[in-house]
Amino acid sequence: MGKELLLEIGTEEIPAAFLPKAIADMEHIMERELSESRIAHGTIHAMATPRRLFISVEDVEERQEDQLVEKVGPAKRAAFDERGTPTKAALGFARGQGMDIADLITVTTDKGEYLCARKTITGGDTADILTALLPRFISAIPFQKSMRWMNLDIRFARPIHWILALYGGAVVPFRVENIDSGSRSRGHRFMAPELFEVSGISDYREQLEKRYVIVDPEERRKRIIDEARREAGAVSGTVMEKKELLEEVMFLVEYPSTVRGSFEEEYLKLPAEVLTTAMMKHQKYFPVVDNDGNLMPYFITINNTQARDLSVVARGNEKVIRARLADARFFFEEDRKLPLEERLEYLRNVTFHSLLGTSYEKVMQFKELALTIAGMVKPSVSAGVERTALLCKADLESQMVYEFPELQGVMGREYALIQGEDPIVAQAIYEHYLPTAAGGELPGTDEGAIVSIADKVDTITGCFGVNLIPTGTADPYALRRQALGVMNIIIDRGYDLDLGDVIDRSLQILSKKLKRPPEDVKKDVLEFFRGRLENQLISQGRAYDVVDAVLVSGLSSPVRTLKKIEAVEEFKKHPDFEPLVIAFKRVVNILKNFEGGTVDPSDFAEEEERQLHEAFLSIWETAGAFIDADDYPSALSEIARFRKPVDAFFETVLVMAEDEKVRRNRLSLLEEISRLFYRIADFSRIVTEG
Repeated sequence: MGKELLLEIGTEEIPAAFLPKAIADMEHIMERELSESRIAHGTIHAMATPRRLFISVEDVEERQEDQLVEKVGPAKRAAFDERGTPTKAALGFARGQGMDIADLITVTTDKGEYLCARKTITGGDTADILTALLPRFISAIPFQKSMRWMNLDIRFARPIHWILALYGGAVVPFRVENIDSGSRSRGHRFMAPELFEVSGISDYREQLEKRYVIVDPEERRKRIIDEARREAGAVSGTVMEKKELLEEVMFLVEYPSTVRGSFEEEYLKLPAEVLTTAMMKHQKYFPVVDNDGNLMPYFITINNTQARDLSVVARGNEKVIRARLADARFFFEEDRKLPLEERLEYLRNVTFHSLLGTSYEKVMQFKELALTIAGMVKPSVSAGVERTALLCKADLESQMVYEFPELQGVMGREYALIQGEDPIVAQAIYEHYLPTAAGGELPGTDEGAIVSIADKVDTITGCFGVNLIPTGTADPYALRRQALGVMNIIIDRGYDLDLGDVIDRSLQILSKKLKRPPEDVKKDVLEFFRGRLENQLISQGRAYDVVDAVLVSGLSSPVRTLKKIEAVEEFKKHPDFEPLVIAFKRVVNILKNFEGGTVDPSDFAEEEERQLHEAFLSIWETAGAFIDADDYPSALSEIARFRKPVDAFFETVLVMAEDEKVRRNRLSLLEEISRLFYRIADFSRIVTEG
C-alpha cells in the first residue's frame, strides 16, 4: 500500500466559470506528472471551491519504479581489433557509461552486432521527487485568463495565499514564489478564517465542514438542490432547475445556505422571460413555478454564509429583485408606446460593422435574400417572411433589450403580439435568432427558419466579402456557429435549397460592399459551410470516409448531401459494394492523365467492352432518373449491376492497348462510367479492406 498525497492551493475568489475545467485539468496533469516520474498510484480526485483548488491521490508508492536503460554504442567490428582487444571506441563508450568493458553486452540489430550498455537506474524516494513535481504541477494548471500580483513572476487565476501539501501525513516542502508549503489550511473566509492543522484527507474534509467549507462540488450541488426543493415545496411550488445556473452557483459558494424570497404578484404580468432573465441571469436566483410550469411570485437564492436571521437576508434580496422588476415594468410600458416599424428607423444610426454598414442596411439586405429563399422553398409564406425580416431587429432599439440583451427576439415577439401582428410573424421574430448554441432549439415556423437562414448567410457572406474570415480559434462574429445553424435549419426543415444559389444572391445584394472578387468569396464560403457540415456529421458518428467521399466534390444542397451519405452508408452492406469500390479506384487511377473523349461503339474490339457499354447505357438511364429524384438507395442498387460487366471487362480487356484509337475509346467508356458514380460520391476515397 502506498501513501496518501494531498495538495490544496488557497487563493482569492476564482471565477466560477474557471473551476469545472480546472478540476478536469488538474486530474489530467497530475496523472501525467506521476506517470512521467514513474510513480505508481491509485485514484486521483480533484475538487474546488471559489477559494481553493484541491487534489488528492491514493496509494502513491514510496519509491519510483526502477528503470532499465539501454544505450547502444559502436559496432562490434569497430569495438574490437582482430585479436579481440577493445579499441579506443569501445573503451571510450564504456567510460562514458560509467561501466567496465566486461559489463557491456552485445545486441543484434538490423544493421548488425553492436555493443550495448544495459543498466538499471534505481528509483528515487517519492517524497523527494514531489518537492519538485508539485510546484511544477501548480504552474501547469491552465486558465482562460490568469494574472500576476505584487512583483512576482508566477501567473495564476487569482493570487495564491497558502499551500497545503502532505504526503503520508508529512509536509512536502517547497516554495512557490513567496508562499511556503505547509500542513495548514483555512476555513470559510468570513465564518472561520483561522488556520488549522491537517493530518490527512479524512481529517481535512471533516475539519473543513466544521469550518463551513464543503470542498466537494457534488456535495454542494446536492445540498443546493435538496434545500431549494424544500423551500419551493413550502409554498406548494417547484424550483426551476437550470443546469447552467446550478453549476455556476455551486462554484460561487463554499457553504451554500438557501433563502426563499418573494415579490408582488403584479410583476407576473410581465413576460415570463423578463422575470426569469432578471432572476437567473442577473441575480443568480432560482425561480419557483407551480405544477403547470407557471411562475409564482417567489425565488430562491443561495448564500455563501449561514445567516443568523434568514428573514433579513430575504428582505435584502427582495429589495434588489423588486428594483429590477420595477425597472423592467417601466421599460416594458415605455417600449409599447412605439410600434416596432417606427423603432426600425433607429437602426439607421446603429453601425453593424464599419465595413458592412448600418444595422438598417443589414435588415434591408437579408429581407431581400429571405424573399429569394422563400421563392425557392415555399412561396406561400413570402408575405410573412417579408414582415418578419422587416421587424425582427427592431427590438434591439428597445429599452428592455438595452437593459437585458439576452431578451433580443423575445421582446420582439412580445411587442409584435401586443401591436396585433400575425402570431406566426411574432413567433418567427423570436425564432430567427435560433439556434443560439450548438445543438440548440431550431425554428419551428417556415417564416422563422427562412429569415434565420437569410440573416446568417448575409452575415457570413458579408464578413468573407470584406476579409473578416475566422482564423484558428478566433471567430469574433461566431461565423462557424451561424454556418452550422444554417445547415441544421435546412436539414431540419427538409428544404431542397442550393447553397450556391443562395450565396450568389447574397453576393449580388452585397455587391457594392465587397472587397474581394465575388467568385472567390463564393468558393471560400461554400468551403466554409462544407467544413462545418463535415465536422458535425463525423462527430455524430457518420463514417468519415463516406462523409469525405460525398462532400469532396463540394456542397450544394445539405439535404441531398445527407441523403447521399445515408444511402452510401447503407450501400456498404451490399455484397457487391467492396468489389465495386475497388474497381472504381482502379478506374480512377487509370484515368489520372486522361483528358477526356467520346465513346464510339464501332471501335469496340472485345465483346466484354461492348457488354459493359450496353450495361452503362441501361444503368445510366435508370440510375440517373433515381438520382434526379433524390432516390439514392435505388440509384445505388442500379449501380450495383455494374459488378459483373466491370469484372469481366478488367479480366479480359487491356485498357491501355497499343492502338491509340482503341485505347482512347476504352478510356472514354471508363470515364463515362466514373461520371455516374461521381454524381453520388467519389468512391475512390472510401476505405476498403481489399
